[in-house]
Amino acid sequence: EAKTMTCVSGAAYDIIVDLRPKSPTYLDWESIELNSKNRNSLHVPQGCANSFLTLDENTVMIYFSSNQYHPNAERGIRYNDPLFNFEWPCKPVHISEKDASWPDFKSN
Repeated sequence: EAKTMTCVSGAAYDIIVDLRPKSPTYLDWESIELNSKNRNSLHVPQGCANSFLTLDENTVMIYFSSNQYHPNAERGIRYNDPLFNFEWPCKPVHISEKDASWPDFKSN
């Protein structure tokens, strides 16, 4: 699914990963800070993944998705997957059990 998101309160650091095998930027990632001051929005194309780290308490994000959520279709990439070597602005403190347990990503 594609997503567009905006931070309306607080701040979040967002990482987008290109998971489209035929894309010239396959497995590359970019990051951006979304916050209530800059009011930037971020579009995540279909076939890309994203993850965010809240930087302020009471951060509120608004998402618009191109499809309904289907739990059986969900996949994920762990925040510290060695293939990507993500650069977070600070170490994540609270990680859900589900997000912490994704296996290492295997590329095609």
